[in-house]
Formats: sequence, C-alpha cells, structure tokens
Amino acid sequence: MNKRTIVTRKSAPYFFITPVCVVFAVFMVYPILRSLYLSFFELVSGSYEFVGFQNYIKLFRDEVFYKSLFNTVIFLVVQVPIMIGGALLLAVAIEQKFIRGRSFFRTTIFLPSVTALVAYALVFKVLLNSDHGLINYVIELFGGEAVDWFYKEWPARFAIIISITWRWLGYNMIILLAGIQAIPSDVLEAADIDGATFWNKLCHVIIPMVKPVIIFCTITSTIGTLQLFDEPYILTEGGPVNATITLGMYLYNNGFRYLKFGYAPAIGYVMTVIIALLSIVQFKLTKEEDA
Repeated sequence: MNKRTIVTRKSAPYFFITPVCVVFAVFMVYPILRSLYLSFFELVSGSYEFVGFQNYIKLFRDEVFYKSLFNTVIFLVVQVPIMIGGALLLAVAIEQKFIRGRSFFRTTIFLPSVTALVAYALVFKVLLNSDHGLINYVIELFGGEAVDWFYKEWPARFAIIISITWRWLGYNMIILLAGIQAIPSDVLEAADIDGATFWNKLCHVIIPMVKPVIIFCTITSTIGTLQLFDEPYILTEGGPVNATITLGMYLYNNGFRYLKFGYAPAIGYVMTVIIALLSIVQFKLTKEEDA
C-alpha cells in the first residue's frame, strides 16, 4: 500500500462530511452570527446604523416584552406540569396488565402529535368558538354559561394551554412509556408481592426509576413552551390586548411585521439566555437531588 492510497483513505471521511459541514455553516452558523451582529444595529431609512447595546436597553424597558415574558411563564408553569403528569399517568395506566388493546390506545393518544400545527389549531379555533363551538355547547348542556374563549384574558390563555396539552400529551407519553418498559419486571413483581398499591408503586418504584426520562421530557417541554408561537398566532393572534402574546410571537412581530431587524435578534438572544439559564437550573437541581 503506497503513501497516496493511505492519504486518500485518511482524507475520504472529511470529503464525505464536507457537504454537511457546508450546509450547517451556511444555514445554521452564519444566521446565528449574523443575527448577533444585527442586534447591535438599527435599520434607519434603508441602511443599518450601529447603536451598540441600545436594542437590549430598549428591550428591558419594553412593556410588551415583559407582557410576553409573563404570558410565556404562565404557559410554562401551568401547562408543562399538567402535561408531564398526565403523560406519566397515561403511560402507567396503559402498561397495566388488565388493559386490552394497548397498541390501539398508544396509537390513538400519540396521533395528535403528528397532526399539522395549523390544522389542529384551526380545529380548536372552531371547537372553542364563543357562539357556535362544541365546547360551549357541552358547557351549556350541563347548565353552565358559555365562555368567551378568545375575547377574555384568562380564558384565552387556557384555550392555548388546552390545545398545547392535547397535542403534546401523547408525544411525552410515548417517551415515558419507553422508560417504564425498561424497568425490570422482577422489581414490579417484588412490589406486588409486598402488597404495594398502584400509588405506592407509582411514587416509590416507577417515578424514581424513570426520573431521567421525566427530566428529559420536562426540559424539552420547557424549551418548546418558551419558543411557543403557532398556537397563539393562529388561535388568538396574541390577543385580547396582548394577553396571549409570547416571546416567540413578539420576536416574529418585530422581525416580520414591523421590520425591526435589529430589535428582533436582540429578543432572540434574550430568549436564548433565558432558555439556557432554565436548563442549567433544572440540571443543577436534578444533580443535587441525585447526590
């Protein structure tokens, strides 16, 4: 084997990964660096003017930004625990021996997560219609009063929470189900022999053993909620009076509606810092509990 053949074999892997690296650099690295650069500029009369940290200073004085941050935190604090808790209970329930047709239930519950975002949001817009929606019809059927889902502050927020939970519950359930199925059967059998109830097994066996999976689902759901855009954009358009506008939607409005190509990247980088800090906190808390 000559030196030329050896060199060719060594360089072959780099040749094959070059297209991927080029695509990644053009469509990922460059936009990230370009947006960071633009966050220090402001578009004035068709040309960019350097403004330093003015976009960031303006951001932290922006009432709408704080409103969007508050709404995003509300969705995070209310929706994520409900979704993760519900997904865990469903996963445990489906794995019970007396349940028949497990494959059917898994598929049925998982299906919403593969539904197109716009399609399912439009379906919920019809279901939650204040005048002719099915949800209000059922409420009135049981003697309740119709709810203005999209025209009052808190009902509009809960409308978004309901729609998000419906879509992502099955996705998290499947991930948690995989974690539960990885628990050794002899551990669960030992719990049954000791006379453990369903709740005892759940709290003292299943949850501790699938804790890493629960943390994974929580972190990914947190990141997804902080980037929330589609549901408020389609269902409520951020209303009423910015009651459901999120950080992602506020970024979109500034970048593509108001054409503030310096201010929008500043919002994006503040979002990135918030997501990173929350992820670090979650990892730290988990590490301390494990220690």
